[in-house]
Order: sequence, then C-alpha cells, then structure tokens
Amino acid sequence: MSDGEYERHFKEGTSAPPGRGIRAWLRPLIVLLLVGVAVALTVTLSDQFSLDAIADREAEFRAQLQAHPLLTFVGAFVIYAAVTGLAIPIATPLSLTYAWLFGFWPALVVVSFASTTGASLSFLLSRYFLAGFIGRRFADHLCRFQDALQADGLYFLFSLRLVPYVPFFVVNLVMGLTRMRLRSFWWISQLGMLPGTMTYLFAGSSVGSLRELAERGVRGIFTPQLLFAFTLLGLFPLATQWCLRRWRRAG
Repeated sequence: MSDGEYERHFKEGTSAPPGRGIRAWLRPLIVLLLVGVAVALTVTLSDQFSLDAIADREAEFRAQLQAHPLLTFVGAFVIYAAVTGLAIPIATPLSLTYAWLFGFWPALVVVSFASTTGASLSFLLSRYFLAGFIGRRFADHLCRFQDALQADGLYFLFSLRLVPYVPFFVVNLVMGLTRMRLRSFWWISQLGMLPGTMTYLFAGSSVGSLRELAERGVRGIFTPQLLFAFTLLGLFPLATQWCLRRWRRAG
C-alpha cells in the first residue's frame, strides 16, 4: 500500500488524518532532514554522553552549572527533548547525570517535561509526516492500539507509560496515527512516565560522583529497594486493569 493509500485509509477510518495541510513534495525532504539529524546526533552524542565520557568531564559540568545555571538548564532540556524525540539511546545515562548534577527535584522538572516534549514531537512527526511509513512498519501495533483504546480508553496509554513492554518510541509513533488529541497524549504521558522517571533520578542523585557511576554502571546503582519499586510499577497497571474489568463485569 502506498503512502497516499495509507493516508486515505487513516482519514476514512478510525485514525487521525496525517499530513493534512502539508505539501506532498515537502514531506520526504523533511523526513530526510530529520533522519540526517537523528543519525548525526546519535553518532555525536553516543560518544560524548557515555558514562565514561561524562565522568571525565565531571569538573567541567560543575563549573558550567555554577557559571551559567539558566543556560545549563535550558541546554539540558533541549538535549533531552531531542534525545527522546529522535529515540537516541542515551536517555538513561543522561537521566542519571542530570540527577547527579542538578539534584533530584530540579532534574525531575527538566527530565519529566523534556521527555514529554520529545514524546509529543515524535507523536506530531508521525501524524503529519511519517504516516505511510509508520502505518506499514507498525501495522500490527496500530490495530492492537486502536482496539485497546476503544476498550480501555486513555488508561491504555497510561499503562504503556508505566510499564514499557512496548518501547516508548514505538508508542509515540503509533499513537500519532490514532485520533487521540495531543493534549490528552501530553498529560497522560506526563503522569504515566513520572514514577519511572522519579525512580531513575533517585538512583542517580544517590551517587557520589560520576566516576563512581561509570565504574558501577547503570545496573550497579540499583539497590534492592529500587528494584522493589520497579516491581511495584510493573504490577500497578496490571492490578488496575484487573479491577477495571471486574468493575465493568459487575456493572
């Protein structure tokens, strides 16, 4: 099925009309530009923001924060939004680094809102630029998401955010092809990702130095208490879904 056929299918069916108001010749150019940016950032940031590389610049980060606090926070926000929006695989070390550098609460504000901003950018890119490709690549996910949204409503997205059994980037892209409003996608993602974000940031803020973090690795900083917290995060949406189904049957 061609991109145009996919668009007509989504427009006539239950999905949001993608690419509305955007010239057909412009979309491939924008997609190529985004792919180029994503590849360039992946190559560049993967080396610069590995745990070892970050640990080597520990004093530099501290000095930058003290000299230019506002600029550092804004730069951290933009970097994190770009990383999550383009699915560059460094979000975890960035979260841990921000927690160590800024402290738990400031890092929570930056990471929480930046991650939702990045997710929303992916959502909009899927809806207005990548509909044909996403429709072909994730057709099975789209059908399941549509059925689940009809059955469970917005709680379905909330459960996906709490427990990432579907990668977050896939959720962002596929949700862009549904009729979900951006406003609903934003606040549900904000709430659903918050517990997991808090858990990672608490782990990062408990580390004494970036060198210690690099030596212990990501797995080394997770205490039994944090692992128990992740287990509860995994059980919560399952328990809630079971209660909802029981309530519906009783009604």
